Amino acid sequence: TMVLLLLLLLATAHGLDKLEYIPVLASSNLGGLTTTSTFVLQQPRCVFEGRASADIWLVVAIPDAIHDFNNSLGPGTPERAFQEFPTKAPAYMTLNTTILNYPCPKPPGEITVLRVGSETSCAKDKLRPTCNGPLPSPGPYRVKFLALEGSEPVAETRWSMPITLRTARQPSSIPETGNRHSAGMIALTTILSILFAILLAALLAMLVFGSSDACGGSSTFSKPEAVSVRRYNTHHVYDQPAARL
Repeated sequence: TMVLLLLLLLATAHGLDKLEYIPVLASSNLGGLTTTSTFVLQQPRCVFEGRASADIWLVVAIPDAIHDFNNSLGPGTPERAFQEFPTKAPAYMTLNTTILNYPCPKPPGEITVLRVGSETSCAKDKLRPTCNGPLPSPGPYRVKFLALEGSEPVAETRWSMPITLRTARQPSSIPETGNRHSAGMIALTTILSILFAILLAALLAMLVFGSSDACGGSSTFSKPEAVSVRRYNTHHVYDQPAARL
């Protein structure tokens, strides 16, 4: 009986195809490879050839869980549920698909990436234990791809290198210079707006009063009366002869 059990175990172990592929983050040209709750992987193209009937799963685990990871614990079990990760479930399984969605070779121009952590609607729904929900902390995390035929593991990749997400900055750690600069700009803009309004009002007032003066001057202007200038004849004054004594 022991011999048969050992043979069975050997056959099962031999049936699991160990692939040399290592999951990696997508090309940096795409941008946004990691956020505070997601990361982007390259799809495992040309990796699971010959496994047309298998479901290919992504396994996300905390680093401490990979050394004694049990492939026989399938997706949907409490030990592999996203909603229990990472407190009660050190790993979860998500993004299941078939090899049809990982065609080989890659069609030209096709984007071949997987965004892990992008599904928010099922994050707390225990009826969807395979949810691709937002990751709960910066990590680090390690991932691998696992192919199952029914409930039997038939192929797996190697584990990725640790993947660490971005950390959200605390409000107290954000420098205040930007806020002060913004407040100063707002104050300066307000002052300039007020000055512009004053200048505009003054200009309008000048135009209005100037127009009124012009109109008033023309209405009160009357033709000046003719000024008569009397003509005086100049009389030559002759010196009177000196009075004779």
